[in-house]
Amino acid sequence: WRSFYEVVRQLPLYQSDTGSKMVKFAALAAALLAGSASAFAPSTSSRRAEVSLAAEKSKSLPFLNRPPLLDGSMAGDVGFDPLGLSTIDDVGIDLYWLREAEIKHSRVAMLAVAGIVQVELFGPAPGCEMATAKCQMDAFWQLWDAHPQYIAFGLIMIMIIEMISGIAATTGRELGERAPGDFGLDPLGFMKGDEEKAKHLQEQEIANGRLAMWAAAGLIVQGCTTHEGGVENLLKSLADNSF
Repeated sequence: WRSFYEVVRQLPLYQSDTGSKMVKFAALAAALLAGSASAFAPSTSSRRAEVSLAAEKSKSLPFLNRPPLLDGSMAGDVGFDPLGLSTIDDVGIDLYWLREAEIKHSRVAMLAVAGIVQVELFGPAPGCEMATAKCQMDAFWQLWDAHPQYIAFGLIMIMIIEMISGIAATTGRELGERAPGDFGLDPLGFMKGDEEKAKHLQEQEIANGRLAMWAAAGLIVQGCTTHEGGVENLLKSLADNSF
């Protein structure tokens, strides 16, 4: 249509020469036809947009589009968000807060699974000899009955840690100077030096943390239902189902 308007602007309002009028009229008709044809022709930019959109599929769920904020920059990000939680930003929760929560629960779950298995295999820690049950859910209540102050002390420590981590997360989210889950705790220097190695370690942490959350949930559920230890349940299951 731009060419149409250019032609129109060049046309004089009155022409005395008949031949000149015919030339101008032919040019005007050609411009109109060109503009009409271009209106129905497929746009190059729209085709590019369609190709770009088709390429932006989730790695974990290829039949769904990739969530806008999950661009692969975070460790362990494979575009898995079927519920759209990464787009929440109106109830005091955003992607930064969710990432902080995931890393925190991953670390807690890894410690919990290691602790449950260690106590079941090697016995309770000094001062907790009364917790003799193989099932750590039952051992918790044995400890509660004998030394409730241990549990109270543990809850106080949890509140202190939550307060510190909450301040760090809130400040980091507002200032943008802190990555989620980063407390600067690296006494052995694993995250220093090689950037690719550091990224690989971050990938390992989040992958093992997610697995540990499933494992911790399984240990708690099976402990509350069977009142047996996790390793005990595993060995019994293998014995019952072996050929």
